Amino acid sequence: MAALLDTIEGRKIAGHRPWPRLVVDEDGWRFATGQLAGGYWTLLGLWGDTDAVHMAVLDESAREIAVVTIPSPDGHFPSVGALHPPAIRLERAVRDLYGLEPVGSPDTRPWLDLGFWDVQHPLGGRRDAPARRAPYPFLPTAGESLHQIPVGPVHAGIIEPGHFRFTANGETVVRLEQRLGYVHKGIEALMAGASLDTAARLAGRTSGDSTVAYALAFAHAVEAAIDVEVPPRAFYLRALMAELERLANHFGDIGALCNDASFSLMYAQCGILREKTLRAVQSCFGHRLMMDVVVPGGVARDLSPSCITEVTTLLEEIRRLFPQLVELYDNTASLQDRTATTGVLRGELARQFGAGGYVGRASGRAFDARKMPGYPPYDRLDFQVPVFEAGDVNARVWVRIREVEQSLALIDQILRGLPAGAIRVAIDPADEVREGLGMAEAFRGDVLVWMRVEGGRVGRCHLRDPSWFQWPLLEAAIEGNIVADFPLCNKSFNCSYSGHDL
Repeated sequence: MAALLDTIEGRKIAGHRPWPRLVVDEDGWRFATGQLAGGYWTLLGLWGDTDAVHMAVLDESAREIAVVTIPSPDGHFPSVGALHPPAIRLERAVRDLYGLEPVGSPDTRPWLDLGFWDVQHPLGGRRDAPARRAPYPFLPTAGESLHQIPVGPVHAGIIEPGHFRFTANGETVVRLEQRLGYVHKGIEALMAGASLDTAARLAGRTSGDSTVAYALAFAHAVEAAIDVEVPPRAFYLRALMAELERLANHFGDIGALCNDASFSLMYAQCGILREKTLRAVQSCFGHRLMMDVVVPGGVARDLSPSCITEVTTLLEEIRRLFPQLVELYDNTASLQDRTATTGVLRGELARQFGAGGYVGRASGRAFDARKMPGYPPYDRLDFQVPVFEAGDVNARVWVRIREVEQSLALIDQILRGLPAGAIRVAIDPADEVREGLGMAEAFRGDVLVWMRVEGGRVGRCHLRDPSWFQWPLLEAAIEGNIVADFPLCNKSFNCSYSGHDL
């Protein structure tokens, strides 16, 4: 960590693992902001505390991570978003939850608080909310022949709520502005004071389609904070669940993308593969989404020999059918006409926002938390991170296809190398204050969890979904496309509402 730490002047906090946390003054905070704005560092997260703001940063070239903290006893802190746009929505969330004001922010509108809460700043200087609030001020538009199309927050089908405000010239989208926060559930407030077991259950429910990844990132944070050594068998079982979760979600996404282009055959066939995967994981781990199986200290359920056979049979079925579906996708001209060159995300934007997962990798950013910073057992497994440069819907489909292939190979290695032994160690949190930062690679990208353990319970826990940095990029990718292509663009991103709204 020397290279990154040497550039930041501040007081190092003892008991923060596995990466350092530094408390800085205003000059140190502005220096870190400048490093982000200059493209030298990548923003991993920004979140509030009772009287402070924390920021996780990554130096990709040096492969180093640090958390930078600025005390805010007067309720103010210098805006990061003023120079680095990826921080704007995170700062707006900090303001809504804690009442801490980002000085110089280019956007002071509320974000998570839609005006329905009975209190303002529930995690900070809590106070009664005004009886009535003004309508949300969408960004102004000007120009000839422009019209607006409001969509949502209630949508057709069983999907999460979010509002999209289109400004269009005929059929061409000039601007898209999102309004999220409708599935805010107060999860960070529920975390405060919770036992580690309760908090682990909450973490796994932050975004249900990524329950394994969230539980894994939370476990990494707890285990780092308390300095726990996890049994090797548990590492392999965790990776097995993570790759099965990735398979199920990628099958669902590929099929749904084709369905949005009216190619229902792919939708049906991918749905069959997804269902077969979910049935296998329910049989092996007791839940279709594998909730509450990854826990701090290891896993709560072992894998029986019959389940190994079941997973092996599943892989054989996928390998028999999936290549035919890939060929069908690649050779259907009408489908390619809809996905190729549609919803292009420029590589420089993907890098600026630190976009992870298939969104970043389809636009040339080869970041994968399994590789860097890395965690067991992936450091002992052989796999590639597929990267494309086109940045369109088609590239995001192909990243998913290649990741399916990589996950199949990873599961083979996991089953072959699965060690014997214990699957869990007891967690005995000490009374002193400990802090931990954890990461895990979900199917959407990197999930980050920061937590503070106080008296054996959670004092503060922040969970950052990869969608925080992907939602704004969807606004950029849709510009210049026709309104009818929005479902394709939206599904190719498939950002989480629940994971974003906390």
